[in-house]
Amino acid sequence: MITTKQLCIVLLSVGVLHPMLIRAQDAGSLEPLVGVLGVSEEAQFQLDILKGIAAALKGQRDVPEPKGWAAVAKRLAKSPNAEVRELTLSLSLKFGSQAALDDLRGQLLDTSLGLAKRKQALEALVEARDARLPPVLLGLLDDAAMQRAAVRGLAAFDAPGVPEVIIARFSKMKPEAKRDAMATLASRRSYAVALMAAVEKKTIPAKVLSADVVRQLRALNDDTLNSKIERFWGVSRSAPEAKLKEIEKYKRIAELRTNVPNNLSKGRALFNRVCVQCHKLYGEGGTIGPDITGSDRRNMHYIISNIVDPNAEIPNDYRMTIVRMKDDRVLVGVIRSREGQSITVATPGEVLSVAKRDVAAIEPQNFSMMPEGLLLTFTDQELRDLVSYLRGEGQVPLPGGKAAE
Repeated sequence: MITTKQLCIVLLSVGVLHPMLIRAQDAGSLEPLVGVLGVSEEAQFQLDILKGIAAALKGQRDVPEPKGWAAVAKRLAKSPNAEVRELTLSLSLKFGSQAALDDLRGQLLDTSLGLAKRKQALEALVEARDARLPPVLLGLLDDAAMQRAAVRGLAAFDAPGVPEVIIARFSKMKPEAKRDAMATLASRRSYAVALMAAVEKKTIPAKVLSADVVRQLRALNDDTLNSKIERFWGVSRSAPEAKLKEIEKYKRIAELRTNVPNNLSKGRALFNRVCVQCHKLYGEGGTIGPDITGSDRRNMHYIISNIVDPNAEIPNDYRMTIVRMKDDRVLVGVIRSREGQSITVATPGEVLSVAKRDVAAIEPQNFSMMPEGLLLTFTDQELRDLVSYLRGEGQVPLPGGKAAE
């Protein structure tokens, strides 16, 4: 008669132990695997089982603890294999262990640990929605190495004081952290109200609100916010005939020769401000949109028409979806996966896995992830600088001679 362990070995060897085979909400379905972990002495086998369980529970939290887990976790916590210990702690967190929460919070604040380990602890605590985490994350906004991860993590919580602290530190943040801060402030109505108030007071320049952030704000469906957005931003809603005229207008501006030479370095800085979170160029940038390194970039009409009218032709892989969470957070991005009990969403700022039970609505849109109106806040010279950079033949340094920003 085949044992549970032998069955697991067979399933693992042929790649059948898939998240879909484990019902993440049913602790009983995990008990045979926990039983195997309780008797196995092989670190690699333990690791394979733990990875299979972790994959099945991706995006989940507050999962009922399977019978026997406490004893197994205590045993595996002493494993000589660091990855076994880390996965065991992560799973204990999913099973609601307060000790695991305290342990991970300690790792997050331990500056003697490697940056990767601290970020891993932060991600696990965010996924668990640790109620004591927001004040910790606010404190990490002054930690240069952890600032971006902290500001992204704050989007998962609707906590008082969060937008005010982010806004107070905004001017001193690096460009990448500023993009993350905008995404967090636009993810919830309570945060967006504070953001728009800061824009009205000119604490945050209206120009910093990139087109994808404006789209995120509009997805909140708040009339008061939308009226303020109209004042500062407006929106391009022209008909196809008007779009053609708009394309020709911007082509004339881009091709106009002036006594100010086009600056490719400034063009790269503009690309980093409005494009790099989604598009890759010369090996740098995001993957939510197409890699434009090998596209028809020398063609002026191609560049301008794709910027002005990104919805003319929309590949299915880049169609926008609005995911409304039950805690009032709104995600705008591309659905990458719906496997098991979680949904994976790629946004301009990050890739998130969320539990299906936490989702209130999924609203597919007939729009490209690339928003219209990217050029509305550009000066004529900024347009020429950006287009010159996009049509270039290789990477250039950023203003000031920096290789990266």
